[in-house]
Amino acid sequence: MPDPVLQTRGLTAFYGDFQALFGIDFEVLAGETIAIIGANGAGKSTFLRSVTGMLSTRGQGITLFGQPVDGVPPHELVARGLAMVPEGRRLFPSLTVEENLLIGGYRRRGSYWTLNRIYELFPILAERRHNGGTELSGGQQQMVAIGRALMSDPKLLLCDEISLGLAPIVIRDIYASLPRIREHGTTIVVVEQDVTQALAVADRVYCFQEGHVSLTGRPADLSRQEITTAYFGAAEEHA
Repeated sequence: MPDPVLQTRGLTAFYGDFQALFGIDFEVLAGETIAIIGANGAGKSTFLRSVTGMLSTRGQGITLFGQPVDGVPPHELVARGLAMVPEGRRLFPSLTVEENLLIGGYRRRGSYWTLNRIYELFPILAERRHNGGTELSGGQQQMVAIGRALMSDPKLLLCDEISLGLAPIVIRDIYASLPRIREHGTTIVVVEQDVTQALAVADRVYCFQEGHVSLTGRPADLSRQEITTAYFGAAEEHA
């Protein structure tokens, strides 16, 4: 069994006095696609903020590529091979599509993901390369956000709610890009509220509920009832 690309053991997280995560055990192996599902407020985004260095986690036992990274700043994690597509895309409105993509390569690790390869992955961006990043549709902006993260040539790509607010046909096109990204050696973690979409692409799934891992396993081994209970809680099961 290879070492996990990313691993946490007993991870906790706080916002002031409020505890948002309770003892999260998590791992993703090289080449996997992992889905993290759960309702609003379940702790999914807090988990990503913790493992990307955006939320203080000193002494929490987070390892990236087998090395401890507690307290390592986000820009250094990018240099080590971690990239994130943030919820809400967060493009720079004063920059063009191409400039938004190029800024993602400021701490490049390798040489695979070039502008041309991003444009091959998302051809519409080549057509819109001189448009302002925020002049595009929501789906096209999401493509820019994914492309910007890929420009650092990450070994591990974290995607936070990439389908949020998008039309089904756009979500389909974006999710169709994930296998192609994985083919080139990138491990993927997707945070999703859309359970069906998440299960369709994942090798394994973690369900978060109120800051805890309520269920984990391979989609084919999990029943609809198990997922519903883990997602909503026992009260929903008997509603």
